[in-house]
Amino acid sequence: MAVKRYKPITPGQRFRVGASYDEITATKPLKALTGPNKHSGGRNNKGRRTAVNVGGGNKTAYRIIDFKRDKDGVPGKVATIEYDPNRSARICLVHYMDGEKRYILWPVGVKVGDMIQAGDGSDIRPGNAMAIRSLPIGTLLHNIELVPGKGGQLVRTAGGSAQLMGREGKYATIRLSSGEMRMIQVECKATIGQVGNLDHENIKHGKAGKKRWLGVYMHNRGVVMSPRDHPHGGGEAKSPIGRKKGPVSATGVRALGFRTRRNKSTQKFIIRRRGK
Repeated sequence: MAVKRYKPITPGQRFRVGASYDEITATKPLKALTGPNKHSGGRNNKGRRTAVNVGGGNKTAYRIIDFKRDKDGVPGKVATIEYDPNRSARICLVHYMDGEKRYILWPVGVKVGDMIQAGDGSDIRPGNAMAIRSLPIGTLLHNIELVPGKGGQLVRTAGGSAQLMGREGKYATIRLSSGEMRMIQVECKATIGQVGNLDHENIKHGKAGKKRWLGVYMHNRGVVMSPRDHPHGGGEAKSPIGRKKGPVSATGVRALGFRTRRNKSTQKFIIRRRGK
């Protein structure tokens, strides 16, 4: 995996850094594992814009990913490594010995032709999935479940990984890439290894149009609006935000130093907050 730089024949390409796609082995997805992916354009059921940063975007087909990894004891061979427009990570198509085909997240170090397996008793190597109680301390993990059998919810982005720090009773402690320490049930499944496409963080779009292709609608700054349109608006010439409580959104929600987390029921599972 590497990045690709462009010759500056246009202003948008002068600073553009894109993916090289060297690891991709197939250009079209398996049709049986795709589905419709409707884009709302930021509109609600009445056709009014409610998400101001969403709009446009290229038409995409959704790839059905196996986040549960519940084919225990059935080995499979990695057939292709493919691009997925719906996520930053790459995906790989696995052909299982019983004839079924599934997409999974592509881990670092997994190549076409490698064998992978899920379930207890599998080898400790990238791509295999099993319950956390069967993994050695210090293992790098991704696609981690929060509820046994629900499917992986944590660490699914490109280059993401968490580390298993310890186990005690029916809970295990993992360290996320943000620095957060969290308790997870040992019966939850996780996939070994780090998610591929490590150079995703080095990509630079180079122009606003590239963001539009991704479905991001460019919005205006609040300080250049009028007071009736945004709390930051008003003033003569260039004016600061000028609020005692700091910047806010268009609807008045504070943007800095204001916690929006409301799920207090899972607070007891967080040992150390991120950034502390």
